[in-house]
Amino acid sequence: MKRKPFVAGQFYPAGREKLRETIAGMIGPATAPKRSIALVVPHAGYIYSGPVAGAAFSSALIPGTCVILGPAHQEIDSLFAIQVRGSWETPLGVSPVDEALASRILAGCPLVEENDEAHRGEHSLEVELPFIQYFRADTAIVPISVSHEARYADLETLGRALAGAIREDGRETLVVASTDMSHYVSQKTAEKKDMMAIRKVLDLDPAGLYETVVSERISMCGFQPTTAALVASLALGASKAELVRYQTSGDASGDYTQVVGYAGIRIY
Repeated sequence: MKRKPFVAGQFYPAGREKLRETIAGMIGPATAPKRSIALVVPHAGYIYSGPVAGAAFSSALIPGTCVILGPAHQEIDSLFAIQVRGSWETPLGVSPVDEALASRILAGCPLVEENDEAHRGEHSLEVELPFIQYFRADTAIVPISVSHEARYADLETLGRALAGAIREDGRETLVVASTDMSHYVSQKTAEKKDMMAIRKVLDLDPAGLYETVVSERISMCGFQPTTAALVASLALGASKAELVRYQTSGDASGDYTQVVGYAGIRIY
């Protein structure tokens, strides 16, 4: 399947030059990007979360392959839906699906199913792709959509399978976990609850992240993809994580009564 852009012109500009110009204005300061195992990045409209995503992506060297994990905002027929072949298009170009690595993941995890349909109308993976393409036009991707029904044991299984497939493949690969943080709460509540979850990511504690989000009722839509990415990162040798940037929608809108939180985190 060649997946056409679904939210171009809504979440980000539909024109190539305007999109490049927008991303250029959102990337972090000119610091040397570093080798990384995973990134945690937001997926809202660029006007709100773009500066956080841009800071995170510009902090990391983008390798030849990126595995993108995103939450399914609608019901999907698979617990973990992967696209194994084809490509994804944005106004910046076409990114091929890394069939070799996707096939390894599919074969190595019984919970993963090939399901192109799960990706057609979902924005959580798509909005990350222009940033990846901006920094490296030839990067291939492995898109995986994660159902909200996934429990910790499922996510641990997925994370370990991802790490195993990446190790067997042997090429440098970046895992990208797509998530926004708290939704539609006050700035004060967002900062308090989001930092609880962010602390678990910085501690490289996937079980703690999962348990904290559930017990504290933090409306972090992609905590499940982030949990799986943490499991994979640890299996791939991660020892540290840094919060690159945090802000809320209030920083763009000026309305701090009902905000959505965004965090950009580099794991290495």
